[in-house]
Amino acid sequence: MGSTRARIAIDAMGGDHAPGEIVAGALRAREELGVEVFLVGDPQQIEAALQHHSSSSASIEIIPAEGTIEMCEEPLSALRRKPQASINVAMDLVKKGKADGVVSAGHSGAAMAAALLRLGRLRGIDRPAIGAVFPTMVPGRPVIVLDVGANVDCRAKFLEQFAVMGSIYSQYVLGVSEPKVGLLNIGEEASKGNEVALRTHKMLTENSAISFRGNAEGRDVLSGNFDVIVCDGFVGNILLKFAEAVGEVVLQILREELPQGMHGKLGVSILKPNLKRIKQRIDHAEHGGGLLLGVDGICIISHGSSQAPSIFNAVRLAREAIDNEVLNRIRANYGKTGASSPVSS
Repeated sequence: MGSTRARIAIDAMGGDHAPGEIVAGALRAREELGVEVFLVGDPQQIEAALQHHSSSSASIEIIPAEGTIEMCEEPLSALRRKPQASINVAMDLVKKGKADGVVSAGHSGAAMAAALLRLGRLRGIDRPAIGAVFPTMVPGRPVIVLDVGANVDCRAKFLEQFAVMGSIYSQYVLGVSEPKVGLLNIGEEASKGNEVALRTHKMLTENSAISFRGNAEGRDVLSGNFDVIVCDGFVGNILLKFAEAVGEVVLQILREELPQGMHGKLGVSILKPNLKRIKQRIDHAEHGGGLLLGVDGICIISHGSSQAPSIFNAVRLAREAIDNEVLNRIRANYGKTGASSPVSS
């Protein structure tokens, strides 16, 4: 699929800054990444946003939708009540083969529910997981953490499946030849943790298809010693939000501590390339969001506060997953893992 042009359906109405910032990020992605984008939502609002980008908005396709799922709404009932909501229409484009993936910064619960209802689970996967890519202390060696919000409570077999899917993503998208898997826990010893952690540790140890390196403590997540970290969505979401806050604090401290006046301007000028690289490594906007692994389609769930740079990077994540055939590799490899028995979608 790497030689074809990826087609991405973008929920233009999802997120705090929709549709303006969503449209801006989508147009940038189309120009710089060479993808085909479909803007899904209210045509009038999307057209108004496109008018601010007249030089780059020619011939872009708008897919009409009616309404969106609000953050205060219960996902399942809202999706059924609003069959033509933008996230439903975007998922249907993938289901019908008109798009290769979906990007949404709207209600994350609604995006997950729509993906399950419209696309279904991959065979052999009991629960999908959101995988988020974190920077580490080793340049060019990110770690994927999953789950970061799809499943508050997990059984051991779910966590084992997360480890398998995360390893496939790490190997084929992040380019790690033999991804090192860690189980997030309160200690390195195999005897540490609750009952689920103990069962999961045993299952991961016995799974010959992954390179399990034991328990990972919180301080190990960003060390670069692991390529895949598995945990339940409750812990993973807290970890994700904390890491994002730390990144924002570091950037703010850098701004405050740089010298002021002429000396400061000269210093910033000299350090500008370094500062740009620092921002790229720790700013969550540079990572775009999380890939929902385990559903039968590519789905990127972005932050509700996403602006144009985040949407651009979310489309980049989707394209990388499509180009590297993540779905086909999970389908082809999962049956060989020795993980829990396949179940029907």
